[in-house]
Amino acid sequence: MAGRGLPAPLPLLLLLLLVGVLPSAQGSSYLSGYRMRSRLQRDRHIRNVRPNIILILTDDQDIELGSMQAMNKTRRIMEKGGTHFSNAFSTTPMCCPSRSSILTGKYVHNHHTYTNNENCSSPSWQAHHEPHTFAVHLNNSGYRTAFFGKYLNEYNGSYVPPGWREWVALVKNSRFYNYTLCRNGVREKHGSDYPKDYLTDVITNDSINYFRMSKRMYPHRPVMLVLSHAAPHGPEDSAPQYSAAFPNASQHISPSYNYAPNPDKHWILRYTGAMKPVHMQFTNMLQRRRMQTLLSVDDSVEKVYNMLVETGELDNTYLIYTSDHGYHIGQFGLVKGKSMPYEFDIRVPFYIRGPSVEPGAINPHVVLNIDLAPTLLDMAGADIPSDMDGKSILKLLDTDRPVNRFQLNKKGKTWRDSFLVERGKPLHKRTDGKEVAQEENFLPKYQRVKDLCQKAEYQTPCQQPGQKWQCVEDPSGKLRLYKCKGMASLYAPRMQALMASGGSQLYSSISNSDSCNCDPMGFRTTDLKRKRLFTKKKMKPSKTVSRNRWARSVPFELDGDLYAVDLEEGYRPVGNSSLAGDRKTGAGNGEEDDEEFSGMGVTAGPTTSHRLTPAASLKVTYRCSILMNDTVKCDGGLYKSLQAWKDHKLHIEHEIETLQTKIKNLRDVKGHLKKVRPEECQCDTPSLLKNKEAFRLNAGRIHSIRMPSKQKKQWMQKEQKRRKKLRKLLKRLRNNDTCSMPGLTCFTHDNQHWQTAPFWTMGPFCACTSANNNTYWCLRTINDTHNFLFCEFATGFLEYFDLNTDPYQLINAVSTLDRNALNSMHQQLMDLRSCKGHKQCNPEKGGKERNYFSEYRPVHRRKRPKVKKPSSKSLGQIWEGWVG
Repeated sequence: MAGRGLPAPLPLLLLLLLVGVLPSAQGSSYLSGYRMRSRLQRDRHIRNVRPNIILILTDDQDIELGSMQAMNKTRRIMEKGGTHFSNAFSTTPMCCPSRSSILTGKYVHNHHTYTNNENCSSPSWQAHHEPHTFAVHLNNSGYRTAFFGKYLNEYNGSYVPPGWREWVALVKNSRFYNYTLCRNGVREKHGSDYPKDYLTDVITNDSINYFRMSKRMYPHRPVMLVLSHAAPHGPEDSAPQYSAAFPNASQHISPSYNYAPNPDKHWILRYTGAMKPVHMQFTNMLQRRRMQTLLSVDDSVEKVYNMLVETGELDNTYLIYTSDHGYHIGQFGLVKGKSMPYEFDIRVPFYIRGPSVEPGAINPHVVLNIDLAPTLLDMAGADIPSDMDGKSILKLLDTDRPVNRFQLNKKGKTWRDSFLVERGKPLHKRTDGKEVAQEENFLPKYQRVKDLCQKAEYQTPCQQPGQKWQCVEDPSGKLRLYKCKGMASLYAPRMQALMASGGSQLYSSISNSDSCNCDPMGFRTTDLKRKRLFTKKKMKPSKTVSRNRWARSVPFELDGDLYAVDLEEGYRPVGNSSLAGDRKTGAGNGEEDDEEFSGMGVTAGPTTSHRLTPAASLKVTYRCSILMNDTVKCDGGLYKSLQAWKDHKLHIEHEIETLQTKIKNLRDVKGHLKKVRPEECQCDTPSLLKNKEAFRLNAGRIHSIRMPSKQKKQWMQKEQKRRKKLRKLLKRLRNNDTCSMPGLTCFTHDNQHWQTAPFWTMGPFCACTSANNNTYWCLRTINDTHNFLFCEFATGFLEYFDLNTDPYQLINAVSTLDRNALNSMHQQLMDLRSCKGHKQCNPEKGGKERNYFSEYRPVHRRKRPKVKKPSSKSLGQIWEGWVG
């Protein structure tokens, strides 16, 4: 019995063994599958489900001034659950240029959005660069793309950019209340009710709802979301529940805080001094309000994270958090702003978590805003265009754990250690192709004018031979330089050549007709034909005649008499006394005078004699003159074209504001124009155009008055700038605004600026902190041995900071470098300034290859050099062809 019972426990033992082994086998297979997940992630052909991508972008968020200390939830989710890139930078510390780089993956010099106004969401941007953003490529690859929040500063909400299936974008610049959204092409206005209108919460709720809806309707389709928050950008309106947070915020007080004056740095920092007490109080309040707005963004990140957990998409979603650029609050005495090439403006927070991303890691590789677009495409398995300047950072996320003993000495990754920081408009190019540098602003404009006025050539009226400028003291006591126009130009080289050549004369005259001239291009008709035309329908006047002014007559004095010289054709008398008589005679004989309008002012018709005749008028503007009987006479275009009348009236108003020496004559002309304002004409196409024979006969003359397209474009750009400057001046005068400094961009702040708590109660103040013409290019290098910033400003000024010994960039150490080091850095900077595509824009260095930077080491390393104001004269010729 005992022997028969021995086999009985064997099946039981086998059963128990199987019960114990199966769970361990399942666990090992689960771990094996978990380890293999990153490998399957790389193989896009094996994986059936592509990852979701969520990009959370903030506006003006720094990392150097402690803004991330307010975001504990974000740090817990992104730092502990993902990787923090400790060397993340923006290549252009301005909103619209940086956001354009994020969308296209290109440097500013390749997408041409130079400032927040220059080409920002312009027709050129919409035509050439917007159709090639990462959204277009992801949408074409099958992603459900959606954008929520701030897009570009000048986006007007009139269209939905290509590539976005869901579009909820802020119109114009950042606001938290009282803003307008473009929701899939339909404008949606919001008020000041927090539960319904607070922008940060609207962005969060809409994005979460769209993600849930997409996964419910298309469970196998990947989703790409962009949450572009306005925080912590101004007006820094926080949620009501956070308005009392951070009462003692002081993270912004760094060693460079209020470090001024700075005689060794570029002209803005030499111009601005230390902050006043009211400015320092304002920086404390500003830092507090900025951190309060980030608390709502912190809640937003947590809500998005919880949504991913609830939908089961967390392990299959890349979550990225970053900002468009940094910010400064009191650094170097600058009250607030960005656009500087220093660490506080170019460093940004950058976190990423998702598949194959090591949690809790800190990655020291250099990551740029231009890397976002190629990285997103690489995450989606899409092809990366070769014209993108950035590179995918996915390979930096792979762990370096060796799989077997043969990979212990695996070669380290190669990655860039230098990049370009650029800001401002490109330099103007001359006809010979060389660049023209901006003027060096070592001194304020009024000081430079004062110095120039000390020269004898500017102290005399515009009567000296070849004199181009005259120094005049305005009623307020300020010295101003005015350009000499008229008699002093007689002895200029070009005028001498024209006077010697005697050239052909330009037949140009004015029309004395009071009727509305609807002739094409100045093509004249008889009175009978004109009456027949006007009895049918009114015809529209030709605008090209009144606007295309391609030449100008210049008056000059000789032996007490005044004459006019055409800049292209030669000389001719002004105010021919026989002009009226000749026209009456021609009209009486029934002859038709062929008239042409050139916009050159009061000129005489053709004369048979080259004898110079005394002047009969005083030229006040380029289109109007005062006759001997104190009456005003302008060229015919002003009497015919309402647009020409408006343009010239605006020009006169500008002259009245700026040229105090001519104010009496200009007011006479302005009053005259008001009295003779022409009626607006409504004209159809004249029947004379049907006469092809007459049109061919006059084709040569019609072509002669047309302005070349390039010259016309330049003229229109100058006119637009002049009008914009005039509008700003008039606006300041109406508002009684005195907050301005020559060459700088200023802002005012008062008790009514912030409409939400905490409020500002210390009264109004003015601060000037930046400039629109502060153009620079910088080389930023970080590797195992070097950490420096080298900048070339458009003025020719140089800056160099060794951040290993001077981490807060307090001392400009360019004087410690030798010429070879400067030439090497200049050459590398020039290569980056003209680079196109990731191969040219990413000089990869790894391991021993970085030793070539040893020549950049300063000569004096131990002893800090004395602060010395560098100048182009003291530095001399640094590199061949250097413009400065």
